[in-house]
Amino acid sequence: MSIKDSEIAQDLYDIYDYYCHSKIDRRQFIDRISVYAVGGLTVPSILAFLMPNYVDAQQIKSDDPRVDSSYVTYDSPKGGGEIKGLLALPQGNIEKLPGIVVVHENRGLNPYIEDVTRRAGLANFIAIGPDALTPLGGYPGNDDDGRLLQRKRDRHEMLEDFMAAFEYLRSHPQCNGHVGVVGFCFGGWISNMMAVRLPELKASVPFYGGQPDDEDVIKIQAPLMLQYGALDKRVNAGWPDYEAALKKNNKKYIAHMYPEVNHGFHNNTTPRYNKEAAELAWERTIAFFSEHLV
Repeated sequence: MSIKDSEIAQDLYDIYDYYCHSKIDRRQFIDRISVYAVGGLTVPSILAFLMPNYVDAQQIKSDDPRVDSSYVTYDSPKGGGEIKGLLALPQGNIEKLPGIVVVHENRGLNPYIEDVTRRAGLANFIAIGPDALTPLGGYPGNDDDGRLLQRKRDRHEMLEDFMAAFEYLRSHPQCNGHVGVVGFCFGGWISNMMAVRLPELKASVPFYGGQPDDEDVIKIQAPLMLQYGALDKRVNAGWPDYEAALKKNNKKYIAHMYPEVNHGFHNNTTPRYNKEAAELAWERTIAFFSEHLV
């Protein structure tokens, strides 16, 4: 049975969010969604609707002739050691380009984040999407196992991996030395924290990311563009205090709260995706980087 978005209650998106962020396990997830298996809906059909569809959602394929993309490794001595990442830039580029670190969610470098990395490359940047699961064998091919693996790593150690990616990109011969970061969910928190930890960072765009502690906000030097979904109560709970700290410390930021969209609205592989909000947010992201990474 094909399910329409209008048939899915907001509670189901919230349950999926709890599951994706390890607030409930798979058995609890199935138990909770089974309550909604009425009126022709079944648990398998609801699961098929909620879970990511990477094959059909891909926007920039790995063999797209417009983008030069390949896997690279770089050193992260304070993190996980040698880290694998996808590097993408325009095909045939001979100029030095601004750099973007693309930070994955809480499940490793999955096909969606690889796609976003290629989108950044196509937008005339040199982009790297690191895989923080590299020390554990890398993204395992599905998000459920990816989440379990990522929980085995310390998030501050993973932060070191992404900061090392910043240094790798900044010194890359095809980079102009000006590097920003964009991240999603867990990657949104990483993007906020890279702004705290790296005074040389030129711009940061956290998508629905956890906020840094108030006492860390004073350390932020990079301009921020903060992207939130209005229905994302879990992450948005920390926004008022974060905004107050940004204002108190005279930090440069722009915040966008997209109405009637969920956490993960940019991820076009799941039904939480909102095409209008996602395209606008990405357009704003690229314009922000184009302004600050020159």
